[in-house]
Amino acid sequence: MANVRAPVLAGTWYPDDPGVLGRDVDGYIQEAANRIDSAGIKAIIAPHAGYRFSGPVAGSAYGAIAPLRDRIRRVVLIGPSHKVAFDGIATTSATAYRSPLGDVPIDAEGVRDILRLPQVHELDPAHAKEHSLEIHLPFLQRALGDFTLVPIVGGRAKPGEVAEVLANLWGGEETLIVISTDLSHYLDYETCRTLDARTSQAIMAGRIDDIGNDQACGRVGIKGLLKLANSFDMTTNLLDLRNSGDTSDMKDRVVGYGSWSCHLPRREINPRRLLAMGHGRLILGMANSSIRHGLKNGKPASVVPARVPEALKAEGASFVTINLDGRLRGCIGSVTAHRNLAEDIVINAYKAAFQDPRFEPLTQAEYEKATIDISLLGPHTPFPVASEAELITRLRLGRDGLTLADQGKRALFLPAVWDNIKEPELFVRRLKQKAGWAADYWSDTMTVTRFDSEKISPASINQFVNG
Repeated sequence: MANVRAPVLAGTWYPDDPGVLGRDVDGYIQEAANRIDSAGIKAIIAPHAGYRFSGPVAGSAYGAIAPLRDRIRRVVLIGPSHKVAFDGIATTSATAYRSPLGDVPIDAEGVRDILRLPQVHELDPAHAKEHSLEIHLPFLQRALGDFTLVPIVGGRAKPGEVAEVLANLWGGEETLIVISTDLSHYLDYETCRTLDARTSQAIMAGRIDDIGNDQACGRVGIKGLLKLANSFDMTTNLLDLRNSGDTSDMKDRVVGYGSWSCHLPRREINPRRLLAMGHGRLILGMANSSIRHGLKNGKPASVVPARVPEALKAEGASFVTINLDGRLRGCIGSVTAHRNLAEDIVINAYKAAFQDPRFEPLTQAEYEKATIDISLLGPHTPFPVASEAELITRLRLGRDGLTLADQGKRALFLPAVWDNIKEPELFVRRLKQKAGWAADYWSDTMTVTRFDSEKISPASINQFVNG
């Protein structure tokens, strides 16, 4: 049975007649003053007031993404809660959001994925009368046509908690993120202009801490987006900045509105970092579950595809490392991707705990005190060097994982090894010894490859979500 979230402001804040509404929204989009390169837009920030006041400013944002109509198939829409106070982030049980222009289907899989996170809850009352999402639907429908929606209402949540949700839903070029916010409220015209200009500068510079409670009602969504944008060197451009004194005759008590576009960097975003940010908790949980299953049943846990996000179903390579009292207690992994990442993690976790030939099988008592880290490996790339001296000189300290192979022997060091070995000479020497060569061994037939990896640990997740 369909569960549709019906509009509550149609006929008051915006027209309820489909023909009038469509013409009005089209006019706002077509009259947008700023015309920018839309190709790299991943997110927009736009206002959510009545169209009489904020429609022209919202039109600037939607005019920027209208050229992406044939590309965007999913929208993640985050707005603040004005009616219901709660901790965390609220999804909905609705199957569609309705506007006078028709129904927008909910992306059920996306909602299901983020409900795995502890800060996300299904809370229909937060959506029932919330205008911060509803106001955007007609703009989205006219700009994009057909798409699915992940509607999110932000309560009391940390920037990292919101960023984790966004990373989980990041997707590819088919996914657009929309942050809904107005700016300062009920100030005189000039004071509003001054404060909103300061807020705009903070948004474009990615200065999360400079956006205060009185500067943007949708600051929870803004800060979560900027935390990710800063991590990936994304750029944010101002499209329009006005207030209700510009769009009406009222100057004594005005509300500020702004719109911005957030652009991907020219280089590719590291997919392993994105996995760590969006799915790190789940990945650690899978590894721990497999070890607990092994302690009880003597075999790794099974992967249930329906419970695994699509991002973890692609082929991937992982290493699982177990430390006890600050010392290595097991480490097993895949040098290259040869099965889906979810299976790779649970199998390697089991093997690291019970089948590392250097150690006895892990006991229950040891597991309770151990720490588990997972490294997601990138592809190996040839690293041709003429000598060991050249290798040592060209190594990127703290960044490069390295493999050496020669005469049927091979050894690998993860980038995490740099945490304990700071000098490149010692890094290479120890790696050769691991392969069974003498510390001074070198050969003209030595094959060298390097790779990157993203480390996932309880500490890294805590720093991202709470830092």
